[in-house]
Amino acid sequence: MTMPAGRGRLTQHEIARMAGVSQTTVSLVLNDRTEAAWRIAPETRDRVLRVIRETGYVADPLARRLLKQHNQILGVFTYESVFPSTSANFYHPFLSGIEACAENIGCDLLLFTSAPVRDGSRRIFHDNNRIRLADGCVLLGREIPPDELARMVAGNMPFVSIGRRDDAHLPSGEGGPVPYVGADYARATADLVHRAVDLGHRTTAYVGAGTGPESAVDRLAGYTTAVRETEIDGRHEPVDGRTSADLLDALRSARVTVVFCEELVEAAALAEAARARGLSVPGDLSLVTLGDPIRHAETDLDFTGFRLARREMGWQSIELLDDILHGRDTAHQRLLPCEPVEGETLAAPGPATGRH
Repeated sequence: MTMPAGRGRLTQHEIARMAGVSQTTVSLVLNDRTEAAWRIAPETRDRVLRVIRETGYVADPLARRLLKQHNQILGVFTYESVFPSTSANFYHPFLSGIEACAENIGCDLLLFTSAPVRDGSRRIFHDNNRIRLADGCVLLGREIPPDELARMVAGNMPFVSIGRRDDAHLPSGEGGPVPYVGADYARATADLVHRAVDLGHRTTAYVGAGTGPESAVDRLAGYTTAVRETEIDGRHEPVDGRTSADLLDALRSARVTVVFCEELVEAAALAEAARARGLSVPGDLSLVTLGDPIRHAETDLDFTGFRLARREMGWQSIELLDDILHGRDTAHQRLLPCEPVEGETLAAPGPATGRH
């Protein structure tokens, strides 16, 4: 059975007619609905599959799914806009790595842009979502709703998250580990604390939320672990709406000599406040940043810290997705090391601050 020459795309109605079944039956088989298992006899399902196979029709993504083939289209879903100038510099390397690896393995990319925004974030699951047009999908965003991750895992949709994610479960218990390629924030942060201790710092602080996105949680966890390992004084100072001047007051009162800032904007603001009081960075106060800036901050300082392997994370996200699609035996969760940045804002405590 072959599709007549000159005919357009095969429809579900034509598949139903050739297989001698209803269009509803074809739809259930096409969408691989789990509830169809008890509604469709195995021989009926096999007959529908055979019709598709014998027609030779494989152009439509749904038909390719039916034949267990891939259409070589990989989706990219972003939970926030990646193109405005305020975030373009941060997200561009990820997208560059995604594009390069997709080209390397011979796949096209499909960027999903029609998702509605709810509570300030895009949602992948909505009435008009087209995620199944792709063989699999890469998810990109600082925060991804756990319920959406759980639905992705439970729904057997091949996907990879850029960034470490906690296990995700639905209220029913469905879900599990999330495939990801992330940055090892915890290790990189801990290494910086150890470096500061080697320089003589004994009273330290972590400035930032330390909660919410896994990237923030991991930074604080790395800091806390290193403080415990080195037996130095450490304190967590959330910004909580305080001005940089108020925050600096708290740090100076506690005789802190080095501050580990979750984001560049916090470090830049503290540096400006310190300078306004005639304090030197790093002579009177060392400031360290923990990762690449997401938000723009005006500063002339070259901050000590670390960079993420963003392009490599993008590349490996596609690489891992391809491994999952082809059933290759590989680790589904990867943490990549961060690159240290020497900078100029971390030095030994000055004589005015001492080694507390």
